[in-house]
Amino acid sequence: MILAVSGGVDSMVLLDMVCRTERIAMKGLVVAHFDHGIRENSHEDARFVKEKAAEYGVEFREKRVELGEGASEAEARGKRYDFLGRLAEELDDGCGVEIWTAHHLDDLIETVIINLLRGTGWRGLGALDTRGIRRPFLETELFYEPMDKAAIFEYAAKRRLEYREDPSNSWDEYLRNRIRHQMNNSPLDFEQKLRVWRLWQKQKALRQEVDLIINGVLPATGEEWERKWFRELDGDKLDRNLSLELLRAGTIRAGISATRPQLENFRQAIIDYLPGKSFNLPGDRLVKFTKNSFQL
Repeated sequence: MILAVSGGVDSMVLLDMVCRTERIAMKGLVVAHFDHGIRENSHEDARFVKEKAAEYGVEFREKRVELGEGASEAEARGKRYDFLGRLAEELDDGCGVEIWTAHHLDDLIETVIINLLRGTGWRGLGALDTRGIRRPFLETELFYEPMDKAAIFEYAAKRRLEYREDPSNSWDEYLRNRIRHQMNNSPLDFEQKLRVWRLWQKQKALRQEVDLIINGVLPATGEEWERKWFRELDGDKLDRNLSLELLRAGTIRAGISATRPQLENFRQAIIDYLPGKSFNLPGDRLVKFTKNSFQL
């Protein structure tokens, strides 16, 4: 089991809770720290986490890259999860490896808001649900109820835990930080956060059901798609959303990552473009239309 530990209060609380929960702590634990190289003193976070891992008697792994101050949140997150994924593959002895992160209720709400602002549609409410990643602060199996930031600070104070503050959490260049600052001005109470959490639980289950159905009817990569599907579905909003779900799953299967607005433009091109015309998808992928079909 890999614990992603940055040294901040969230991950230090998770580390302490895991190590104090006997049925979990008996598993093979590895503390993993990723240094993005965004701040000059970020190596001090790595040293702090390494020392704390030693105090808990837990194996420590780390990796540093040099992203620099201009790195985006998305780039930093991608590099971090690449590291965690590769480490999981390295440690897997055939029984599987879980990656645990310290995302909590406030993180969930911020992520949902970001997704909705970016036009992700209904799937934006099913965020933070990646295969192989567990987020125990958003579960009820281990710690009985989801935890928010206030509960994490309360636990850290009671246990007198040491942690490091990341100055980049106050940088307004990041959309997440701007949203967080606005939420601090108009905070939700715990019951309101739980309402979002319950919707999130339902949405995850719905997404899994939709994915199962959609993947069952998709043409294989390289096979032709019939344009008449999309022309017939160019009716009410529900049918247009079905078109987008088909295109989303098909592009992902073909190794193409497209935003919802890009998929909407693609859907319209399928309906309107004349034979011989091509549509540009992300990654310089061209889709050429015949009179009745196209390929992904």
